[in-house]
Amino acid sequence: MKKFKLTKDNYYSKEANQAYFSVSQVKDFLKCEAYAVAKIGGEWSEPPSTAMLMGSYVDSYFEGTLEDFKARTPEIFKKDGSLKSDFIKAEKIIERAEKEELFMTCMSGEKQVIMTGELYGAKLKIKMDSYIPHEVIVDLKFIQKIRDIIFNKAGWKQTFIENWGYDLQLAVYQEIVRQNTGETLPCIIAAVDKQEYPDIECILIPQEQLDFQLKELKWKMPRIIDVKNHNAEPKRCGHCDYCRATKKLERLITPDELISQSIRR
Repeated sequence: MKKFKLTKDNYYSKEANQAYFSVSQVKDFLKCEAYAVAKIGGEWSEPPSTAMLMGSYVDSYFEGTLEDFKARTPEIFKKDGSLKSDFIKAEKIIERAEKEELFMTCMSGEKQVIMTGELYGAKLKIKMDSYIPHEVIVDLKFIQKIRDIIFNKAGWKQTFIENWGYDLQLAVYQEIVRQNTGETLPCIIAAVDKQEYPDIECILIPQEQLDFQLKELKWKMPRIIDVKNHNAEPKRCGHCDYCRATKKLERLITPDELISQSIRR
């Protein structure tokens, strides 16, 4: 069997996602195993939302590929050729970021650097937004509100970082970079939000938080690998888009079950 060679051109391909884990894929499995398997197999796909396209617009600006992004996504334009309002807003957010020296310094590294490694028996691929060799790993995040506080299932307060698993993402990035270079680099999130007057921050993730996320992943990874390799039946979460779209009614339920299922979510 021919060995798969990972490149920038095929990084997001079906073949790459079958050959390697990414942090996004790991998070898909943690969210819903059935959804993750269907997504990898090409049985389920999601059209990009406006929020996703706005994020890609900002990402591509910092990558230096904005003109290519515009050419590939005509849906961001009106019939007269001008940008739709959401992407005019993205332009203003970029302008805000450009005024902050610290933010631009964080984003001044090598863009979209790919590395691969192995973690807990899984082959992993990473693609870094801004990598400054020997210094720092930076991940760009374009979010709704930087200072929103979210309560998790256990009732604990979280920032957007923990809620979306961005600390896990950077923990994996740090470890894969260490495997490739021998260096354990600090990790920063360069965040800007979508408010009318955008908030902006550069957030250093504490090393103990990164270490904790890797320890948590260690005991979850064997199950994820088994499911991806079809050695275990994927569990359905029951409430994601995929589960709702593919569910089959097997029995009658009671109103109390509606309440209990909502609590579990």
